[in-house]
Amino acid sequence: MTPLPKCSAPAERALQAAYIDTLEQLATYTKREIVALHGVGPSVLRILETALHKQGLRFTDSETHS
Repeated sequence: MTPLPKCSAPAERALQAAYIDTLEQLATYTKREIVALHGVGPSVLRILETALHKQGLRFTDSETHS
């Protein structure tokens, strides 16, 4: 399991609150679902997307979380 990259404290808290601790877990979410988290904006989304890409992962296309 690959840990999430360092981001802003609000974004880290939002991801922790959603029980997202690894890039593999993050890849099960859509961009839309992640941006909907309070504290996650465009700059954090770019950081997360870059980290996913480096591991050969990407955000999913289908929303499965509510």
